[in-house]
Amino acid sequence: MGRRLAAIFAGDVVGFSRLMGLDETGTLARLKQVRKTVVQPKIDQHHGRVVKLMGDGLLVEFGSVVDAVTCAIEIQQTLTTQEQSQPDERQIRLRIGVNLGDIILEGSDIYGDGVNIAARLETLSNPGGVCISGAVYEQVHRQLPFGFEDGGEQALKNIDRPIRVWRWLPDAASIAAALPLSAGLAKRPDKPSIAVLPFDNMSGDPEQEFFADGMTEDIITALSRMPWFFVIARNSSFTYKGRSMDVKQVSAELGVKYLLEGSVRKAGERLRITAQLIDATTGNHVWAERFDRMLADIFDVQDEVTASIVGAIAPEFLLVEAQQAKRKDASQLDAWECVMRGRAHLWKLGRRDANEARLLFERAISLVPSGEFGMSDLALVHFLESYYRWSDDPATSLQAMASTAKDAVAIDDTDPWALTILSWSNVVTHQWDEVLPPVERAIDLSPNFASAIGIRGAALALLGEAEKGIDSISQAIRLSPRDGMVVFWLMGLFWAYMSLERHGEAASTARQAIRLAPRNPTFRRQLASALAWQDRMEEARQAVEDYRTLEPTHTTADAAMVPSKIPADIERFVEGLRRAGLPDSLS
Repeated sequence: MGRRLAAIFAGDVVGFSRLMGLDETGTLARLKQVRKTVVQPKIDQHHGRVVKLMGDGLLVEFGSVVDAVTCAIEIQQTLTTQEQSQPDERQIRLRIGVNLGDIILEGSDIYGDGVNIAARLETLSNPGGVCISGAVYEQVHRQLPFGFEDGGEQALKNIDRPIRVWRWLPDAASIAAALPLSAGLAKRPDKPSIAVLPFDNMSGDPEQEFFADGMTEDIITALSRMPWFFVIARNSSFTYKGRSMDVKQVSAELGVKYLLEGSVRKAGERLRITAQLIDATTGNHVWAERFDRMLADIFDVQDEVTASIVGAIAPEFLLVEAQQAKRKDASQLDAWECVMRGRAHLWKLGRRDANEARLLFERAISLVPSGEFGMSDLALVHFLESYYRWSDDPATSLQAMASTAKDAVAIDDTDPWALTILSWSNVVTHQWDEVLPPVERAIDLSPNFASAIGIRGAALALLGEAEKGIDSISQAIRLSPRDGMVVFWLMGLFWAYMSLERHGEAASTARQAIRLAPRNPTFRRQLASALAWQDRMEEARQAVEDYRTLEPTHTTADAAMVPSKIPADIERFVEGLRRAGLPDSLS
């Protein structure tokens, strides 16, 4: 019997008993395959040792805590992608806990508090997530390009002291919540504030999940157009989808007083929507209502729900004019559903998902040739395929974005999202005089539309209005602290800081963006240039090496292809890269 310091990884299958009840033989076969093709190869790759398998769980020992955390996250990322082909109720998902501590060796087995804490951390992990101890976090948070959320000190069963807990943030939308830029911004505004949480699908039919999400989005959009409400943006509200949360905790995290939650239940052609407005400071229900309607008049129901909520939140205001969201013919629900499903893919920002989203948006347009459904969303897909070079001809994809963005605005020049995408298209294509008017109109139409406010900030930075850009991006993050668009905003924030020669803040911004998009070369070269201008040459050269690992053939000429109107900003940026060691040519 001996002792040593080790990193301990404890994993367990979520809902294993339920999966076995659905299909015992199939579940065991698939679990065996997951261990063989995903779990064991990753453990071997990161030099771990499987101590024991325990039915649906496993215990693994690592000599390096960096290896343990990297292995855990890569397993979850790979498994999440692999299981997408399975129905939600049959997906194999893991919870993983990682601790660093002293262990007792007895033969091939291990014991002690270090092991027990890892096992307790696993139970605190979200499905598909990784939960680590404070000791682990201190060792890895500067070494790995992953975001973690502070879960505070937790009392763990049979552990005689509280343990600091950190949870891995697996997506861009949630990583934004941990950025220093958004720290302290969740203070409640002076005017009434509300977050609309994702409506629950109570139908037992996965097909209705998109309908419930669309219902939530329409309510958020309508509320955002009301001048007397502060409304948390859709991308932040949706980070709570599928999570059971205490209303006071959600209120504190988003900085709102009121929460709207609800459910959708479909039976045949009948639809029941319930909604409850909660004063999160007390937990009391301010208002509740149930709507039983035929499916054909769903958009009228949404208008009715919105108007009722407005009246409940601010009874002292006379509702002179409630600008309603544009409503489509209920007979076109199939096309609308295509858009809802397409957006579910689009916001994952992956190559395969972008392709799936494009097909769904194109189908929606074919069902309604006027283009009322899906046109502005399709424009954004064309941008992704061009910007990330996912298409065979990126130049053609960029042209398609520009033409589709213009078409979307021509179809509906009151659509804030279409106007925002048109502005971004004009940035990328250097149509400088046409950059701001569309996005400013979008904000006029929807004052709390964070995507427009953030893109306006990025555009201002690239146009040479650095201070205004910083103000606009900060406002966007206040509105939607967990927004998936944060990575675009940070790109603009970097350029604003570089233009003002605030190189330390520029470098910090680039590091934040790297946490959001670790495989994106843009932010590696941004970091390198900012560090070089601080004479932190060793770090700058390392950033260039990291950049060239992702893009081995890139030179300063590639780095100069930035959509900025200010030549001096581009020249200064490129000079920083040159100092950091990026060559002017490959010869």
